[in-house]
Amino acid sequence: MSSQSKRKNHRFTLKKILRGFGKALLWFFAVTIFWVLLYKFINPSITFLMVERGFERKADHKSWKIDKEWKNFDELSMNLKKAAIAGEDATFMSHHGFDFKAIEKAYSKNQKGNKVRGGSTISQQTAKNVFLWPGRSYIRKCFEAYFTFLMETLWSKKRILEVYLNVIEMGDGIYGAETASQTYFNKSANKLTKSQAALIVAVLPNPLKWSPSQPTDYIYHKQYLILRNIKNLERLGVLNNGF
Repeated sequence: MSSQSKRKNHRFTLKKILRGFGKALLWFFAVTIFWVLLYKFINPSITFLMVERGFERKADHKSWKIDKEWKNFDELSMNLKKAAIAGEDATFMSHHGFDFKAIEKAYSKNQKGNKVRGGSTISQQTAKNVFLWPGRSYIRKCFEAYFTFLMETLWSKKRILEVYLNVIEMGDGIYGAETASQTYFNKSANKLTKSQAALIVAVLPNPLKWSPSQPTDYIYHKQYLILRNIKNLERLGVLNNGF
């Protein structure tokens, strides 16, 4: 085969690869956009984390357990909504999915050896919980950013907060505010007091280690900070509108 023929074959192969890559990319965008749009109207029934935790329980010779009960936005306690924003994402109502100041602050502290949470917003946490697999990697972070952008573009803030409060892990096999409220306080999520709501949010960084029904001094301190932040955000008018 002549060198000219080889070059032609090489160009043809490259075109085929690029064409295939382009088609795969278009399919990816089409499927993911449809997926996010679907969950704007249909409640997610299960997440990758729920499945993984279920298998972890089985591996520990425990029964399969995924306790959850969906509650619509208006059925959830206003105290809980405020506590979630005050404790997890104070700029939730104003940002577009990312709190770059919080991310920069977390990165700076991590670089100094002070391990803190990554500055993820409620929107990022929702994207991670609903659309992605558990774990940490730069690839996963890129997907998280992509789905966060789609959610912020296609969903309302109410929908993001509603999904977040219904799918987030709140204990061993316990998911969502309603199940957590029933488990820890024997009442529905729409009847939570400010203190109870703050306790539930206080354990969210590690709900398998801490429990709202048996709070440590550290959790009580976090509860105090959340309640104080609620007052500050209400004073600034951040939590008085938008719901």
